[in-house]
Amino acid sequence: MLALAGALLLQGYTQHLFDTRPDAAAHPAGNATVPQEVRTGGPVIDAGGPKPRTAAPAPGTVALTFDDGPDPRWTPEVLDTLRRAGVRATFFVVGTQAAAHPDLVRRIVAEGHQLGVHTFTHTDLGAQPAWRRSLELRETQLTLAGAAGVTSALLRPPYSSTAEALDDPGWAAVQQAGREGYLTVLSTRDSEDWRRPGVEEIIGAATAPTDRGGSGRILLLHDAGGNRWQTVAALDGILSQLKAHGARFTTVSEAVGLPDPVRKATSAEHWQGLALIQMLRAGDWTLTVLGWLLWAAGAVSVLRAVAVLFAARRHKRLRRRRPWGPPVTEPVSVIVPAYNEVAGIEAAVRSLLASDHPVEVIVVDDGSTDGTADLVESLNLPYLRVIRQANAGKPAALNTGIAAARAELLVMVDGDTVFEPDAVRMLVQPFADPTVGAVSGNAKVVNRGGLLGRWQHIEYVVGFNLDRRFFDLAECMPTVPGAVGAFRRSALLAVGGVGEETLAEDTDLTMALCRDGWRVVYEERAVAWTEAPASLGALWRQRYRWCYGTMQAMWKHRGALRQRGQAGKLGRRGVLYLLVFQVLLPLLAPAVDVFALYGLVFLDPLRIVGLWAAFLLVQLLMSVYAFRLDREPLGPLWSLPLQQFVHRQLMYLVVVHSVFTALAGSRLRWQRMQRYGSLRVPPRTGPQGGPGEAGYHDAPPEPVAPGGYRAHVHEAVRDPGQGL
Repeated sequence: MLALAGALLLQGYTQHLFDTRPDAAAHPAGNATVPQEVRTGGPVIDAGGPKPRTAAPAPGTVALTFDDGPDPRWTPEVLDTLRRAGVRATFFVVGTQAAAHPDLVRRIVAEGHQLGVHTFTHTDLGAQPAWRRSLELRETQLTLAGAAGVTSALLRPPYSSTAEALDDPGWAAVQQAGREGYLTVLSTRDSEDWRRPGVEEIIGAATAPTDRGGSGRILLLHDAGGNRWQTVAALDGILSQLKAHGARFTTVSEAVGLPDPVRKATSAEHWQGLALIQMLRAGDWTLTVLGWLLWAAGAVSVLRAVAVLFAARRHKRLRRRRPWGPPVTEPVSVIVPAYNEVAGIEAAVRSLLASDHPVEVIVVDDGSTDGTADLVESLNLPYLRVIRQANAGKPAALNTGIAAARAELLVMVDGDTVFEPDAVRMLVQPFADPTVGAVSGNAKVVNRGGLLGRWQHIEYVVGFNLDRRFFDLAECMPTVPGAVGAFRRSALLAVGGVGEETLAEDTDLTMALCRDGWRVVYEERAVAWTEAPASLGALWRQRYRWCYGTMQAMWKHRGALRQRGQAGKLGRRGVLYLLVFQVLLPLLAPAVDVFALYGLVFLDPLRIVGLWAAFLLVQLLMSVYAFRLDREPLGPLWSLPLQQFVHRQLMYLVVVHSVFTALAGSRLRWQRMQRYGSLRVPPRTGPQGGPGEAGYHDAPPEPVAPGGYRAHVHEAVRDPGQGL
């Protein structure tokens, strides 16, 4: 992140702080501080001593000077013309241009021309603070050292002209440059080629008599900064006319009788210059690659949004038109692994026993130290068993429950989950299809009061449930959540039960079932309520475990990419989907945010804000549709824009953390989420409700009439010889 931010800052400084105004666009100020001898002196100024000195070109000499280059189109043509005429000139180069075209800088030196500094970004030195002036000059010197192995003491400030036009800010810049060892080179004649007035006008302005009679001249021309065909076309005419008047062409230093100001760079300067040039090139490359990646990510994200919305709509229609089959009424064993779940276990158990479907509930206490097992046993409820075991982890607790279960159909529930009265019945209906091996239910967030709760509520409804509809339609469901899922016991035993190799045992198990040929589906009507983390730290720990465990499962089941049938669908659809949208794109997300800040500072802020608004609109439309599908009120969506500034960053940083943990070969330990006890038991009948609504109260489940179906199932369970 720091390297990317540094590269973009350098790129923004060099490319988007580049001043592209024509040389006459600077606004002159007063000149009260400019000494009289400077205003009336020669165009070459040494302001480094206690008293400024100036020098003028010798009579009959002409020093051609070219600003703003080098340019890959026009500088070579200028050099070709000068070579044919046998004329040497002085090129005042811009640092960013020299770094972009070091070969042209080397050619200028090789053909006997002189180099000068024209700042790094063509900025008005008079308008900049002292530190920026020094930086502009220093970086340009390093660029010359890296490109051609030389440095130059000649400086021409951008937007300068003659000594008479020097103003107070410009004089301050000249003085600072003098103290840093530079000779400032102004001009005696401006060809005004920057105006592009026409070839003849440029020739006329360049060859007009000077105000000082037969004195020499320093002629200002440009080899870059725009379309310079007129300058190139006029150059032959300028040379021929001035030669006809007896002019002698030379460099600036020779014209004023000074020693050569261009010297060989030291090794340190040369290597620093090369490093600077490579950094600038790396910045260009980074920006190009990042641009393509962002376009690709944007296109993929839009395609995903379209695909997910289409799949959700089709999934809804299919479920309405095609029931699973005859009603499934056989009893169900519900397994609740529990470790220190005293805060919510009673609500979870009572909600399960309040189901309108025959169930037995098996609570597997995995070595709890808070009295979870004692609490459940003290409830003294029918159809409820408690199994105690030494702490061995959630997968071991689930396997214990599977071994103890009496039913073929199993529901696995987290200890912090409360079921709706019809959730178990809805959850097992897809088993009417003999190809279905597992069913994912619809988990909802119960503690959605604060911002963090609302954000997770939106994530569950939009991210998780929309994706599950897509996975169901594509037959590549990668995860049946631990909070609400149903399985065939025979299918679980066939794949060896719940694996302990990953931290996402639900994802690992679901992928194993898919690879074994079973179909895994989503039943949105099977609603269960679960507690979400109530602090950023708890959320980080939960998602860190989820993400790391999911990557473990993806790696474990990577062989599905080469398989056929149901396993191949999982590999080439589900696993690749997870890889792209849950690993690769989140890894790119930090770069998106850094680039957005870069755009706000260096590019068009309105365009960046517009793109962000368009992205947010797509998310909002997806969210509205997902909330309508789940029959949720739209109120929490007001927090969606705020989600982009905290929750989103937390989620992608979790992915970054998980990826680097995996690459480092580290082992992540199980991290249990803190329970808050915010769950309540729903009534046996009535509408679905959220927290604080009619669906939640503290009443115990309604009793079952003697001789009813519960008593019958209870007797069948007690006598294994009768079967189920």
